[in-house]
Amino acid sequence: MIVGEILRGLVLDKAASWDPVGLQLGDENAVADSVGVCHQVTDQVVDGAEGLDLLITYHPLLFKPIQRLLAGSGPEGRAHRLIRSGVNLAVVHTAWDAAPGGAADALAYALDLSNVRGFGLIEPRTRMKLVTFVPVNAVAQVVDALAEAGAGAIGNYRGCSFRSEGIGAFLPQVGAAPAIGRVGQAEEIDEVRVEVLLAPSGAGAAVAALLATHPYEEPAFDLIETTSNVGLGGRIGDCNKSFDELVDHLTARFGQHLRAAAPPEPSARRVAVLPGSGGSFIGEAAAGADVLVTGDLSHHQMVEALDLGMAAIDIGHAASEQPGVKALVDLVGKMVPNVIDLSYDPTPWRR
Repeated sequence: MIVGEILRGLVLDKAASWDPVGLQLGDENAVADSVGVCHQVTDQVVDGAEGLDLLITYHPLLFKPIQRLLAGSGPEGRAHRLIRSGVNLAVVHTAWDAAPGGAADALAYALDLSNVRGFGLIEPRTRMKLVTFVPVNAVAQVVDALAEAGAGAIGNYRGCSFRSEGIGAFLPQVGAAPAIGRVGQAEEIDEVRVEVLLAPSGAGAAVAALLATHPYEEPAFDLIETTSNVGLGGRIGDCNKSFDELVDHLTARFGQHLRAAAPPEPSARRVAVLPGSGGSFIGEAAAGADVLVTGDLSHHQMVEALDLGMAAIDIGHAASEQPGVKALVDLVGKMVPNVIDLSYDPTPWRR
């Protein structure tokens, strides 16, 4: 399997715009039969990646633009070592948080939550909607061509469209060469309104595919700018534990270093989880949950949660992402024959 096929299988289209998700080093057409998966690219991870075709990391190695890529220490030095070793490097980060079966789902599963739904809008994204009107007998060829051009891709699904029937009316003028009807004669024909979503960068290819396959001389179509979400980075679900039982469960699962704040007589009936730094989602979590489980909560964010009547549990940044890394190892293992877990212990804290 090649690198690009593996990355497409991970569904990385829901990343935040600031996040350098995808291939950071290497060639997407390179063969990748051996893959390592890690939480953070450390020197130990680079040592373990020696001889592999691809290293997939949760956290980006290179986050800010760099001016030089030299041998040595730090992110640039590790990137230099990977390049010298011929190891391709890919990043999943916020895309994996939001992906079906990704980091957020894995954290919810680790807490035994049920009836899980998404929350935590990563950021809005501008998309395009292509709307056109096609004779009934030409719908299949037009829709297939749009799908081949990349239109109608939503998450794990391809070829998505909405269709509604109607009547198309037109009057060909002198100089026209109508596919249906004659010049000077008004026509009405059964048509199907077809709508597909696409990325703005794919608008040209989609329109070209439409014009190439639509039977009309001058097909009508609209390109409409719309706003949709990149993805939901958190999950909310039902919990069958009391608050104290939940804290005990988290302590046993993630270690002794968690911090918890709760109002008097706290409930844990509905629990929100968000891998990484979830403090900016406190207000959204409080609208549907009794407890927020995440990492990197500050004093003021804990107070904010209490003011909203919600308990908050900080299990640590890396700990909240560990179930997602394990889920990533499992998914990649279904695609390639040789997968190595290089996540080690990603927590930098020792006391």
